Amino acid sequence: MRYRLLGQTGLRVSELFLGAMAFGRQSGGASPGESRRMLERYADAGGNVLDTAVNYQDGESESILGELVEGRRDRFVLATKYTCTRDATDLNAAGSHRKNLMLSLETSLRRLRTDYIDLYWVHVWDRHTPVEETMRALDDAVRAGKILYVGISDAPAWLVSHANTLAEWRGWTPFAGLQVPYNLLKRDIERELLPMADAFGMSVATWSPLAHGVLSGRFTGEGSVGSRESAAASAVHEVADELGASPAQVAIAWVRERSSMVHPIVGASNVKQLEDNLGAVDVQLPEEAVRRLAGAVEFDVGFPADFIDEASRSVFGVDLPNLDGRSGNRW
Repeated sequence: MRYRLLGQTGLRVSELFLGAMAFGRQSGGASPGESRRMLERYADAGGNVLDTAVNYQDGESESILGELVEGRRDRFVLATKYTCTRDATDLNAAGSHRKNLMLSLETSLRRLRTDYIDLYWVHVWDRHTPVEETMRALDDAVRAGKILYVGISDAPAWLVSHANTLAEWRGWTPFAGLQVPYNLLKRDIERELLPMADAFGMSVATWSPLAHGVLSGRFTGEGSVGSRESAAASAVHEVADELGASPAQVAIAWVRERSSMVHPIVGASNVKQLEDNLGAVDVQLPEEAVRRLAGAVEFDVGFPADFIDEASRSVFGVDLPNLDGRSGNRW
């Protein structure tokens, strides 16, 4: 396992994050014993980022993690999230406003048996809370020492840009990380979110790299998936056979290849699945395989990116291909 810096901070984070969404049996997840085995295997591989949320498994995920890291908590980068409801009968028990932030944070600290969170994520954009309130409340928690770094999940690029610009102007803590879905079948983030993260120097934690199991070969029965899914799964299987790797490893490796900013979140319900996923760090995809996988399913980046690409030579001149641009990323 290799390490990178989180956004524009000095925090060292492993190239794969461990998703603890399945830690707990409230929604058919892993038992505490299996969760322990997964954590130990991930740590043995050199992983150090544990990603959970206040609402995962109705809180059991955080509680299990708190027990598992007790006595060695500082060796891990603990990441959790707030915004999702803690009580569906109380409107103020959800959202990105100051009250829910404070109560969610205290709940997470108690369950995780720690006095600080390394990386605190806004779980999803709350349209009903001014972003100024969210950013100031997060910064207050950072200044109080309860949070070290902040990130945002599942939000539009314009909002994240607005929030980080506000933080820069007002001396608040900016978002160092972005958490979004990304896989061969869901490449929407290449339109705005990945370029935005690149511009702000943000790390990108990507969930569902296996497209809910479709790209791992889990669904192979006739009619179990659609034509797009079948095409992507077939391409992944083909490359996997050529490289002597598993489909899951190839699918995760493709996500890693897209940008040095990207950290796939590997989530599993047992050690066997996790072991397979962790093997993705040893898979080196040839350039031709990367292109073949990307071309297996049609993807249209859309306006304005496609228009700008098409018009580039007429706008910037015929020598544009000789220019080494600022970004070496693939979108």
